[in-house]
Amino acid sequence: MLAKACPQLHSLDIQHSMVSPMSPGAPRKPGLRWQVLLCWGSCCPQLQVLEVSTGLNHNITPLQLPVEALQKGCPQLQVLRLLNLMWLPKPSGRAMTPGPGFPSLEELCLASSTCNFVSNEVLGRLLHGSPHLRLLDLRGCARITPAGLHDLPCQELEQLHLGLYGMSDRLTLAKEGSPLLTQKWCHSLRELDLSGQGFSEKDLEQALAAFSGTPGGSHLALCSLNLRGTRVTPGTVSSVISSCPGLQYLNLESCRCLPRGLKRAYRGPEEVQWCLEQLLTSLPSPS
Repeated sequence: MLAKACPQLHSLDIQHSMVSPMSPGAPRKPGLRWQVLLCWGSCCPQLQVLEVSTGLNHNITPLQLPVEALQKGCPQLQVLRLLNLMWLPKPSGRAMTPGPGFPSLEELCLASSTCNFVSNEVLGRLLHGSPHLRLLDLRGCARITPAGLHDLPCQELEQLHLGLYGMSDRLTLAKEGSPLLTQKWCHSLRELDLSGQGFSEKDLEQALAAFSGTPGGSHLALCSLNLRGTRVTPGTVSSVISSCPGLQYLNLESCRCLPRGLKRAYRGPEEVQWCLEQLLTSLPSPS
């Protein structure tokens, strides 16, 4: 009733409320939640923000998300957050034409605390028509590869979160490909999270070297870098700090290739510069 009565609605938050999207006698099927979302989309084409979160306790049965139908129903969507959901896209079929995309989308968050079904193909279906994307949060989406991200149409991404927290021990992770990310977005990235990724020392060196290749030799945009649990080396870290004077946050926790005493998070420019001084001291002098 609210959706039909408010066609100009662009945002609604019923988090922690007693509101139920289903009538008391309705069958509680997993797909019904998405039917409710589609009802909102078809009745409220002005919708700009859509967030669905199940918290940490979610249903094991994955829900089917009708990607193309949601794109048609919400052409002005700017923010889409599907948090901790076990979902997979509704099969598109061989003859199905691509959806219209989300042309106004600026933020997509698919963060999950457990393994999920988000793949390169799924991400492509969601973002093939989103050139203005600024924030992409794929924490926990272990199936996404650098090659899949490199094919996205957005050219001015500012925040990229690919952290795999507490999941790497049981996953086969890509050891190369990170340069594809930084070479594409080093000019615009403000925040980069590669926590728990399995990229090799050389691969990370090549990736982070992209920040020193910008005009003027320094990169002012990057202010947050999370390398927790990666194989980043002292030389690579010292190089990226030197090249990014605007760095405000640097996480080096559990980085196996770094000296003891330096494997921690650094907050603020003074702590980051202290880290640089310690790293330069620990590096072997050139022969």
